[in-house]
Order: sequence, then C-alpha cells, then structure tokens
Amino acid sequence: MAINIAPKSLDTELSELMRDVATGKAQLPEFQRSWTWDDNRIIGILASLSQGYPMGAIMRLAYGNENVKFKYRTFEGVSVLGVVPDYLVLDGQQRLTSMYRAACSKEPVNTTTEKGKNIKRYYYLDINKCLDESEDREDAVFSVPDDRKIKTNFDREIILDLSTKELEYEHEMFPLNIVFDSSTREDWADGYKEYHGYSKDYMEKYKQFRADVLDVITGYKLPVITLDKDTPREAVCKVFENVNTGGVPLTVFELVTATFATYEFDLRKDWEACRDIIRGKNETLNTDVMHGVDETAFLTAVTLFTTYHADTMTTCKKKDVLSLRFDDYQKNKSTLLEGYKLARKFLFSQYVFRMRDLPYTTQLIPLAAICAEIGKSVFNKPQTQNILSKWFWCGIMGEMYGGANETRFANDIEDVVAAIKGKDSLNRTVNAAYFSATRLVSLQTRNSAAYKGIMALVYRERCHDFVKGTTIDIVKSMDEAPDIHHIFPESYCIKMNYKREKWNSIINKTPLLPESNRLVGGEAPSVYIKRIMRKAEIDENELQSRVESHLINYEYFSTDDFDNYFISRAKSLMKAIETAMGKTIADKSSEQTINIYGVTLED
Repeated sequence: MAINIAPKSLDTELSELMRDVATGKAQLPEFQRSWTWDDNRIIGILASLSQGYPMGAIMRLAYGNENVKFKYRTFEGVSVLGVVPDYLVLDGQQRLTSMYRAACSKEPVNTTTEKGKNIKRYYYLDINKCLDESEDREDAVFSVPDDRKIKTNFDREIILDLSTKELEYEHEMFPLNIVFDSSTREDWADGYKEYHGYSKDYMEKYKQFRADVLDVITGYKLPVITLDKDTPREAVCKVFENVNTGGVPLTVFELVTATFATYEFDLRKDWEACRDIIRGKNETLNTDVMHGVDETAFLTAVTLFTTYHADTMTTCKKKDVLSLRFDDYQKNKSTLLEGYKLARKFLFSQYVFRMRDLPYTTQLIPLAAICAEIGKSVFNKPQTQNILSKWFWCGIMGEMYGGANETRFANDIEDVVAAIKGKDSLNRTVNAAYFSATRLVSLQTRNSAAYKGIMALVYRERCHDFVKGTTIDIVKSMDEAPDIHHIFPESYCIKMNYKREKWNSIINKTPLLPESNRLVGGEAPSVYIKRIMRKAEIDENELQSRVESHLINYEYFSTDDFDNYFISRAKSLMKAIETAMGKTIADKSSEQTINIYGVTLED
C-alpha cells in the first residue's frame, strides 16, 4: 500500500532557525550521525552565506507523534537541557550546526583540519576583502585559533593578532559569532567607528559592509520542508532512505536504527554487543577473521534468516532489510549469533584464520544464516561439513560473491539447507561455479578471492615453513603472520628474463614466515636452499619434505628448472582446487590453456 504524505515547504529566516537551535526548539534524532564538517567546509558555507547563495533545503519532522517516539538530542554546542523539541531536523544538521557554532556561539568551534587533526576556531570576515569584488569570498573568511592569533614559523611568529576588540578594529576583522546578536553587533560597529576617529571613509565602508554582507546574512532565508507530526513511521523511514546528509547517504543500519528507535530500542548499542560475540571477543582463540562483518551485514543475515522462515519468498535486498520488523529482529538475533559462532569455527576448519586471508566477507552472510538454521548438532556431522565445504569453495573459486549478491544469498540458504537435510536441492552456486585453468596465471595480486582461496588451500595441505618446519595453524597464523612470497624470487626471474605473467602469478607464490623469506632473498632456489639448510640445521631430505608440502616438485625446484616447475605446480594447485570444489576443471587441454602454458595440463 502506497503511503502519501503532504509536507509543507516555507522559506524561513536563518535567524529564526538559529534561535530554534539555541533554545532546543529544533533538535536532532538521537540516531543521526554526529556533526563532522572540517574547517574548510565551514569556511565554504560561511562564504556562501555571506553572499546569499542558496544552500539547499532543511527537512524537519514535527515532533509529538505517539507512534514515532524518536529519542532526541540538541545540536552540538547547545547546552539547554530538558527541553522537548517542536521539530526534529532530518536533513541539514551539518549546515545548521556549522552556522550555529560559527555565527552564534561565543565558544570556539571544535572542528578538524582536512587531515583530521582536532582544532578550535573562531571565524572572522575581512571587511576590505568582502568589499573587493576581485577577491574570492572564501579568502575573506578567516579561521583563527582559539587564542585569536594566527602564527607561523612553528608558532614563534604572530602574523595576525585579533585577541582584543581594538586589534579587531585595527585589522578591520568582523567577528562572525556576533552577527545575529544585534545589540553586540551594533556595539562593535560603534567601537570600530570610534577607533578610526569617525572617519567618513571608515563610516561609509562599514555602512557598505553592513548592507552588502551583514544584512545578507541576517536576512538570509532557507526553504524548510516540514513533515507533519502525524506522518506514519513507514513514511518517515522512507524519507530517511532518500535523505542525503552532508553528501553522505544514510546507511541501511542507520535507517533501521531509526525504525527500531520507535520501540525505545538502541540498535547501535545492541550491535556493539553483537559485534563482540561475532568477533569471538571472549573466546579462547581470538583472531580478526570476523572483523569484516559490519552492522549492515549482520542485519542482512538476520533478514535472510527471517524471510527464509516467512510465508513470502526468501530475500534480503535493501528494501527487505529496511522492512525488518523489530519483533523478528528480537526473535531471531540470538539464533543468528550462534550461526556466526559456527561460521567462525567453519572458517578455521578451512584454514582461513585471518581477515586478510578471507576470500569473501559477503559469503559470511549466507554461511551464518545456514549455520543458524541447521544448529550445532547437525553442523558437526561429517556429511554437513562436506556439503558446506563444497559450497564454500565453489563460491570462492567460481568467484561468485563479487557484486550484488542478495539473490545468491537467498539461493544459498535454500539450496544448502535442503542438501544438508537430504532434500532435493537446486545447488545453484555449486552448479554454476566454474574455474578455468588459465585463471591461475591471471591471479597476480591478493585482491581477488580466488587468490586468497588458493593460499588457504595450500595452508589446508598443511604446508611446512621452509626454515622453522612448522605448519600454519590458528595460533601461528596470528602470532607469526605468514605472508605470500615468490618461490623463484622476483629479481632472479627478471634476470633470467622469465615472463612476468608467469613468475608473478600465484603459481610461483606460497605462504612463508618472515625468516624464510629473508633467506630466499633474490637468488635461484639451488642457491638459497643451502642457506635454509644451514640456518635450520636440517638435511636435504627434510628440506625436500617441507618444500613438497607446498605442492612444489622438489626436483625441478632444486635444479632451477623453472618451466617444468611451473607446469608441475599449476597441475598440483588445480588438483587441490578440484578436490575442494568437488568438480573437474574442464579446460585443462583447451587451445587457450595450451597457448598460455605451452602444454596440456592433463596428467
């Protein structure tokens, strides 16, 4: 059913809006972002304001609807307490706060530089520059530190001092934070004229400044769109969806936060508690593998699980997350958190221990929902683990989760749960997954999911570090931080004029600890293996065992036979991929494969 609303629009004087902000008549919904504008953006809006340039409409909601019980807070810099607002500002916080702090508050503005450094500032208008048509108005707005002194040479030299009214008069710098205080403004004008001996030139200059600049500011009007207090909650949330705050759209999480706030529920605080559980904060083995799960992903997983149990179709698109009912969130949240715990355990079983090694954070959405649905006892069954593993690796090696994935998420929970329960399953992700033999050569950086997935498969082969001989488990992965390095070193390959597309591909890379990588250096394997044996105090048989655990043919490797080594390792990696996916790589003898590798990759 469509929701019709008829907002009212009225041009309103900025001075009135500033009074509403100062008295608490206008406040903000508690879920709104904090004020974030930096010094340069404040200067920009003050320059626009002083010239009467339009700056967009303000949108507000008349407060008082019993069915829309938003918590509220005053604008930053406003100290009134216990005031019930007449209006909640939905769009315009950044602009109104910037103008209130700079043009109304007697306290310095707490803002930041472009680089995020915290600073305190007062703002002034240079009278002469404001009246000079050749000057850019932004150059006429001065941002001055809270001691009202602009300094240079590491603060040793003062280049502009405005710390007294007399110095303001001398430099003809008008303090913007008195512009809406008519009495103080006129007192300042009288002092300015007196300081300059009531000179006709200075009096005419101020008169022109007042007419061309100050009156423009004090008479400035903004279009204000007001939603009636009887606007239904669904319509208010739809407005939030379309609102653009300071150039940054509200997220799905913030929109749902707005909806849940009508139930006197703080979703943001609740998410913080959920986040700690998802990340395993209090677990014995604590890694960062789940740190990529954000609040929106969690809501998407809850929605996926919820719609799976509903009479309607399984779905978790943005509109579905926005429609998530509070009761359903409360009902299903704990089950989903248990699902995330099992998902985390499953990742460890697949030798994915760190966030940087996780191929797809997005794949955790259906994984958590699937685990939540099947529960711990079914999850622990070997058959369940096999089904999950095949689906997981097909999704990764088929590179299935790189775009809009909501439809795939819905397919996944339906198909994988059906398979686990022994029912007919379409297995859409598994059946659609395809890995090409030629893809190995194109995997050059860790940015792709398949790249990370192949490294996890090498871990899963229980590869041993060349020097330490240790296998990578959950503890070592966090403690010693293995990284991906070339097997035939880059500088050696360049010297030998090998093709970059081959030596820089994943076929020539493997996970090693820092000490092993240092000993590899830039020389041929036949050279650096001797250094490794001396350092590790092992014989060649032991070294061979360690090297071969990385799916490397030791004979080709130790004799610097790059071409045969390259083909052999490509075949070994493909076998590991086929085992993980439960599928055969179909193009190992294709014309394109032979063109790239020089030979067929069939055994």
